[in-house]
Amino acid sequence: MHDTLDLETIVSHGLCIGCGLCESIVGVDLVEMGLTSDGQMRPHVKDPMPEDPMATIRAVCPGIVVTGPDPEQVADKGVMHDIWGPIRTMERGWSSDEDLRFRSAAVGAMTALGCYLMETGQVDAVVHVRASATSPMDTDALVSRSVEEVRSGAQSRYGPAAPLRHVERLLDEGIRFAVLAKPCDVAAIRSLGKVDARVEAQIPFLITIFCGGLPTRHTADKIVRYHGVEPEEVSRFRWRGNGWPGPTHVETRDGREFDLTYDKVWFSGDVPWTYDIQFRCKICPDAIGELSDVSCPYAWVMVGGKPVHEEGDGANLFIARTKAGERLVAEAAEAGAIELEPFTIEELDQQHSDHIARKVENPARVRALVCEGQPAPRFDRFRGEQMVAMLGAEDDRRAEEGTVRRIREGANREPLV
Repeated sequence: MHDTLDLETIVSHGLCIGCGLCESIVGVDLVEMGLTSDGQMRPHVKDPMPEDPMATIRAVCPGIVVTGPDPEQVADKGVMHDIWGPIRTMERGWSSDEDLRFRSAAVGAMTALGCYLMETGQVDAVVHVRASATSPMDTDALVSRSVEEVRSGAQSRYGPAAPLRHVERLLDEGIRFAVLAKPCDVAAIRSLGKVDARVEAQIPFLITIFCGGLPTRHTADKIVRYHGVEPEEVSRFRWRGNGWPGPTHVETRDGREFDLTYDKVWFSGDVPWTYDIQFRCKICPDAIGELSDVSCPYAWVMVGGKPVHEEGDGANLFIARTKAGERLVAEAAEAGAIELEPFTIEELDQQHSDHIARKVENPARVRALVCEGQPAPRFDRFRGEQMVAMLGAEDDRRAEEGTVRRIREGANREPLV
């Protein structure tokens, strides 16, 4: 089935993640990323797609194929954990730059590594995202060529973007660059490396987060309207940052300001929005960045065995998954760019238990697509048999049945415009 899928089918069946790599490969004359009526970032096909570039897109699109990490990358050190994937080293830490630590949504871990790579000349540019300069609730794909530009993208963006839309152009330039993006974007780059030899030479570092899924653009609109503000009145929209976890902050062109706490935005249940993530996120095999060089999830404060979100001095984790990632974390710490302290897998199990459930249910959710005759992605080397065994036969069946029900309700269908 994968050999015949076109972009329209990938999108309409809820498999697109909106990374923008397809636009990068074929150019905006054929495909251009843009927001749909569903509030998602999707490719718009302008002209019939020739078969050769479409075959390349099929080979790299993370909506339809993702191959997990090679166990050999931890053969000499570390562990290939059934849930958490390859771990060579893992520490708790944060940016040593107090201003960056405060302004960043995630205490500056990814930004600090990006800045360090630029400062030491290991890369010529950093690919990441930043709030749009012209439409504050939107998110732009950014190619930063200076440390200050990297710092400007320090805050999280809970909404659609197309971070990989510039990748092919940068490869053509012949420069070396790092990619700071979501786990699915990282997966796309790894797949691209299998069909384009330039990737290994020119993209030496892939750095990511633990991802809870990507909400639609409509979520931001609902948040600002909750304050009695229309989107066109907004001059600044900050999802997180200026503290940890940091408030969701809205400013208007006439000087009004509004803040909502992290718990209020995502956990209160008494607001007119939900975490309306796209279908592909719900069948994701790797929301924890197994294919990255370094994963940087939050290191939550725990009370009574559960994470709490009171404001404080935040921390991230630095999970080095490859030798390159291990060297980068160690060098950045030695240079004083980041500070590190010990952390254990047992603590990871507690702090990110929600990812355990998502991981073990993944095979059942993908199986449901196949059972319903729907286009289904191919996810290899993510220890599917172990996930089913850990979940147990009865819960595995329930997960499949629940996904079948949602598919029959149309949960995996999207408009093309």
